[in-house]
Amino acid sequence: MNDFPGAPTGPRDGRRLRVLAAMSGGVDSAVAAARAAEAGHDVTGVHLALSANPQSFRTGARGCCTIEDSRDARRAADIIGIPFYVWDLAERFREDVVENFISEYEAGRTPNPCLRCNEKIKFAALLDKALALGFDAVCTGHYATIVHREDGTRELHRASDMAKDQSYVLGVLDERQLAHAMFPLGDTLTTKDEIRAEAERRGLAVAKKPDSHDICFIADGDTQGFLAKHLGTAEGDIVDEDGRKLGTHEGAYGFTIGQRKGLRIGHPAPDGKPRYVLDISPVNNTVTVGPAEALDVTALTAITPRWCGTPPTGPATYTAQLRAHGGETEVTAEPVADGLRVTFTTPARGVAPGQAIVLYDGTRVVGSATIATTERAAARAASVS
Repeated sequence: MNDFPGAPTGPRDGRRLRVLAAMSGGVDSAVAAARAAEAGHDVTGVHLALSANPQSFRTGARGCCTIEDSRDARRAADIIGIPFYVWDLAERFREDVVENFISEYEAGRTPNPCLRCNEKIKFAALLDKALALGFDAVCTGHYATIVHREDGTRELHRASDMAKDQSYVLGVLDERQLAHAMFPLGDTLTTKDEIRAEAERRGLAVAKKPDSHDICFIADGDTQGFLAKHLGTAEGDIVDEDGRKLGTHEGAYGFTIGQRKGLRIGHPAPDGKPRYVLDISPVNNTVTVGPAEALDVTALTAITPRWCGTPPTGPATYTAQLRAHGGETEVTAEPVADGLRVTFTTPARGVAPGQAIVLYDGTRVVGSATIATTERAAARAASVS
């Protein structure tokens, strides 16, 4: 039987598993389901209805959450020759992802809704329901790899192709969830064009469907407009590091740490250099801006760590990723009573509370945590002087 590295093992026919394939209506999840079926597993496709009003999430073929996407997933399942169902998780998605997204921005933090969805929906609500129904594994179109160790444990690793790696948004998975996860695309050293060509060879109509890069529940991609609709407008000040007023805004939630564009200050800095968002204070509705070097972060604390295996017991050197499409930076990390303490070997920029920090040991995902506070090089230098 053909199979994938790290695939779960089960009692049925040796390695034949009952697999629930999450099918978003896009090309990656369709090819992943097709590969799982071709490998000889007993595959059932499921599309997650994540909105009580699907038209409010997406218009056009942009990735997930519309009636059109549900139909695309059903057509793909028909071509593959597997049963297909639609599961309504709209209420759970609203509570765990959408409302969390809004409340995090309201508190001046920058959340990652895709990571939250993987944690709370695809590998909590979906996996729990799948296991209760007798399935052995959940299959998705994520680009990541699971390594099955000799002692029976599993490790989450980066995809073979770093350009497509999605391990960052999977860093919330624990060992139990990894034991029931299947990522058929993770060890694929192919370009996205080749994945699309494979879909076309298989007769899957989603072969040419565009990828979705935006937040699925913000239909027009206007995050600030979405937040204004839910949180209202509240005029506040934009100030420099010395507290001097430079302009006004209509809601501090519309900004993120490190943001450069859209500040609408109206006049340049004395040195003529660009200004960036340094701090967001929801308490007094103030946004502080300053030079790029003031963004340099030397250390941070993070909360609610989740470990992809055995938690570390002391300080160690890792590489860290701070954004879904960001690079790696070397850090020293140590578990502490309230979470995780991380020190950067070289200062990092644009680090915002609410973001996830994911730790790696080589290609292995050690775990993730949510950034709570940061320490900046400029602040430390000022205190010393």
